[in-house]
Amino acid sequence: MVISGVQADSPGFDDRSNRSLNRNREWIDVTNTSRHSANRDGWTLSDEDGHTYTFHHYRLDGRSTVRVHTGIGRDTYRDVYQDRRNYAWDNRSDTATLRNDHGRFIDDASWSHHRGGHDGNHHDRRL
Repeated sequence: MVISGVQADSPGFDDRSNRSLNRNREWIDVTNTSRHSANRDGWTLSDEDGHTYTFHHYRLDGRSTVRVHTGIGRDTYRDVYQDRRNYAWDNRSDTATLRNDHGRFIDDASWSHHRGGHDGNHHDRRL
């Protein structure tokens, strides 16, 4: 399992609307790189401030990606929602951390904006 993509700074005006929070606006992609499906019940995705999303009754197929949206929505096979009414990820800099159901570190992704640019760090890989 890896954090395979991040969009922390939603395009357009940050007005806290559900449209701004969802519809490909603010999300984290989590990918199962294994060939086998795996139960992810109890796994968490959190930010530096301690905002945490917990996967409930979720199984991710092998070589598949789930997009974790910040806003409110109906969970599907490929998209799950944190059901938050405010942004979770800091536009300027933050770290998303993925942990298993025992709290063990699995992966993280960090980003920061410098002089109008965007630098992402994911275990020395760019997002």
